Amino acid sequence: MRNVPRKPRRWRRSLLAWARRQKFGDVIERAQIIRYATVGAKAADIAELIGCARSHVYRTVHRFLSTGRLGLFDRRKVPRPRLATLGFMATVRELVPHSPQDYNFARPTWTRELLILVAEEQTGIRVSLTTMSRVLQRIRARRGRPKPIVRCPLSDRQKRRRLQKIRELIAHAPSNEVVVFEDEVDIHLNPKIGLDWMPRGVQKVVVTPGQNEKAYLAGTLDARDGTILWVGDTRKNSALFVQMLKQLTEHYAGAKQIHVILDNYGIHRSHETRAALRLLPRIRLHFLPPYCPDDNRIERLWGDLHANVTRNHRHTNLLDLCQDVVAWLSNASPWPSERPRSEKPLQTGNPVSGLNRLAA
Repeated sequence: MRNVPRKPRRWRRSLLAWARRQKFGDVIERAQIIRYATVGAKAADIAELIGCARSHVYRTVHRFLSTGRLGLFDRRKVPRPRLATLGFMATVRELVPHSPQDYNFARPTWTRELLILVAEEQTGIRVSLTTMSRVLQRIRARRGRPKPIVRCPLSDRQKRRRLQKIRELIAHAPSNEVVVFEDEVDIHLNPKIGLDWMPRGVQKVVVTPGQNEKAYLAGTLDARDGTILWVGDTRKNSALFVQMLKQLTEHYAGAKQIHVILDNYGIHRSHETRAALRLLPRIRLHFLPPYCPDDNRIERLWGDLHANVTRNHRHTNLLDLCQDVVAWLSNASPWPSERPRSEKPLQTGNPVSGLNRLAA
């Protein structure tokens, strides 16, 4: 470090007072370095007192001896332009929903590096990984599991017309008629693995029984009051669906007609089902467009069932698992946004014994 001439106390106080008037923290810090240097302190001691690198002490002293107090100011007179502009963030927002393969890359999923390359091609601005992370946070992008779907073979017009008829049916069905959503769900002894909170660096363990066993439910959800009915069996076939239809006719004995909205699964159109429908004249089936599970409200019920019972479960036999399924369905209630509080509470159908025999 260059030799700094000693200065009297009045001069040192004057330097610090001047630095404080500038209202810049870095200027005050550099003035403190000069203050200690003018009383003969060593560079290592100054660096320890200020809490900075020794090279910063050398550089500050050299600039002060060369240019005086002006050397204590930051030399960056013009601030560095902001790279992550609103236009750049809008470009990244447009890229995220697509795939890198749409931009001639072999990788099917985005990385921050690929986003930087493609965004640079479109905007001419290259940012760092840290800046790209901030951009993704600001546009509220997230890393998640994509949803697998199968495209509906119907045209958009055909699909809209069929869904519109179902919506009109729900909205305008007479009070003496019932509209329900129907679907089947699989109950696996091997637990579904789902996200869960766990300590950092520790991964929870879910013990599986090894050999899987299955049970099957057919259920209906009333489109008006959320009434849930279900039947269970060890096989998912036409007999299970016919059993569900009979359960509907028994529960809604006073209904003039029962409208059942369901998907295009094979057991819903089989010869056995058609024969049963001829003996159940009050039931009328309304098929959703193919591969449109989001339009079947009962799918949400099955999602809640998996989240509350079957996901990461610890049961070692199918009977105990089925009993938990029955208990949850018996206490399940409709979603508050779809049923006013003034309506009657949820009713459940089919006794517990209907599922207990699944594991028998």
